[in-house]
Parts: sequence; structure tokens; C-alpha cells
Amino acid sequence: MLVLEDGRTFRGESYGATGTTVGEAVFSTGMTGYQETLTDPSYHRQVVVMTAPHIGNTGVNEDDDESRRIWVAGFVVRDPARRPANWRATGTLDDELVENGVVGISGVDTRALTRHLRDRGAMRVGISTELDADELLARVQAAPSMSGADLAPEVTTPEAYTVPAVGEKRYTISALDLGIKAATPRHLAELGVETRVLPATATAQELLDAGPDGVFLSNGPGDPAASDYAVEAVRGVLDAGRPLFGICFGNQILGRALGLGTYKLPFGHRGLNQPVLDRVTDSVRVTSQNHGFAVDAPLDRATDTPYGRVEVSHVGLNDQVVEGLRCLDVPAFSVQFHPEAAAGPHDAAPLFQRFVDLMEDTRAQA
Repeated sequence: MLVLEDGRTFRGESYGATGTTVGEAVFSTGMTGYQETLTDPSYHRQVVVMTAPHIGNTGVNEDDDESRRIWVAGFVVRDPARRPANWRATGTLDDELVENGVVGISGVDTRALTRHLRDRGAMRVGISTELDADELLARVQAAPSMSGADLAPEVTTPEAYTVPAVGEKRYTISALDLGIKAATPRHLAELGVETRVLPATATAQELLDAGPDGVFLSNGPGDPAASDYAVEAVRGVLDAGRPLFGICFGNQILGRALGLGTYKLPFGHRGLNQPVLDRVTDSVRVTSQNHGFAVDAPLDRATDTPYGRVEVSHVGLNDQVVEGLRCLDVPAFSVQFHPEAAAGPHDAAPLFQRFVDLMEDTRAQA
């Protein structure tokens, strides 16, 4: 059974590992890409409800993982595939969940569950094959909230590593791993960028050692208000005038470093079909997102900060949430979505080229 912290209960069939799990209930609107969702570190400590009814039909493979393991705390689907049907599949999703110890549930009304979360907001949830409803509810209500959770150190790399450029190396960057996905340095490598990935607690000096052309802030899980160490590191990078690009959690960290606030969204944005207005190019992009927090900044004017003027460069069209920042007086920008989306829309992929252009312009002015 599945029990939400407000007591609403759904019954279904075991899917994946047996046992009990607790986390934050969130829903993802992607019709595909479940393997990337499961292995995205941004979903650490979250129980993901898939709104698409049929999940598992393409199985799993060894190439599409975004990190070293599955990070979700639990998985909820309506209609699991009986068998995979894809030439790239090397196994079934059910077996993969069992192997990784991920407790899931199938056969529940995910439409009703999603509507409940849309009305009441993201909340704690438990899934169990062994506890009764009252025991599970008590376990859920005793679990910690996502607000105030500092999770980046739990998902980051334990030590630095380097992803080489493809072909000629044109630029070298340092990436702060707050929960980085494998696709990010791969996209940068194709543009001639060598990426040195450092742990989430790396200092500004460590990020700037060896003189990188730029610094990248990755996606990641948790509450940005709890990540003061990353905020201090980013301020050091801004003080040095080094080009900086952040995505998702990195957008929130840049916002805090600039002196802006952050807040928890009612139910967050997750999935592969989130429309965003790009104010820089005056175009609409369909984006992949996974965030439960957002930056608090005015949409109608630039904001004066210790690092000069900052404007909102992207806006979510569903609810007018800040989806990007652009610094007008220092070389830094960020977005709240995933330009490296896989599987998903590639509308935002040119943002990596924008980062390369920023590094080129900064190098030319030096």
C-alpha cells in the first residue's frame, strides 16, 4: 500500500523490491525517459509517481544511466509492462528496481494520486509490502521534510575526475557536482570542453585551481537554503570574474550567491514537457525539469545585487516561476531546467553553446 502524510491511502501490487520506503511524493509528467529519471541524483529521497500510465515497455540498458545508481526512494506506476520490447534493452525495469532495492507499487490510480498532489502539494509518503496503514502513516509522519534538507553531499562524487573533450580541446572548466548527470559533461565534451568535476563541498579556490576558462554548477537534490558552502564557493568564482553557468539546483545556488531568496514550490516542476519563455531570444522552449524549489526575483525589472544588475532571463509559462537568471555586469547566467535532457526535448541544448560563447568573449577581453 501507499500512504500519504495526510492519511490518503492507495492499494496496489508490489513492483520492484519488497519492504518499506519513505520519501517526498512528487509526480513526473514524462511519457518516456524513466531510466534517466530513476538515475538522476536530483530525485534523491523522493518517491516518483509517473503520470504516463504505461511504464517499463523499453526495459533498461547499460547506456542511459545518468549516474552510478538509482536514487529515487520509491517508484509508483499504474500499468507496468509485462515484458520489454526494445532492441537496446538488456533487462527489465522490475528486475532493475529489485537489484537496487527500490520499493515500488503498481496498479494504483496514478491520475487520482497526481490530482491529489496538485491540490494539496508535494508531501511525505510511504510505500510498504509489510506494514498496515496506521503503522505506515506513523512512519511517514515521523520522516524528515525536504525543506532544510542538505542532500548534495550525499549524491556528489567522492573525489575529482575529468571528462576529456571530444577532438581538439578548446576550453577547460570546473564543474561543481551537486548531483551532476552524465549527459552534462558529455554535451560539453562535444563542444571541445574538458570538464573537471569536483565534489559539492569544493571551495572557490579549488574550483579556480589550474585556471579554468569557466565554472559550471550542476543540478542536484535538496533545499538550496541549506547549501551555504556552495553559495560561498560561487561568490568566490564571481569575485574572480570567471564565466559561470548553472542549471537547476545550480540556478538556485547562483540566485542565493547574488543575494536573492529561494522558496519551496507547492508541487514543483518535473517531467519533459515544461514550457519556458526565453526572454533573451524571445522564444518558447519545451524543457525537461526536476525541481521543488525556485528563486525569488522580480519578473518586471532588473535587480541590483553586490555583483551588479541581474535580470530574469527565463519564465515558466504555466505559473510564472523564475526559470533563469542573467547577470548584466559579470559573466554569469543560469537556468532552472535541464538543457542536457535525455530522453526529452532538446530545445535548450544551445545553452551549452551560449556558455562556450561567454568563455570565448571573456577570453578575448582578457
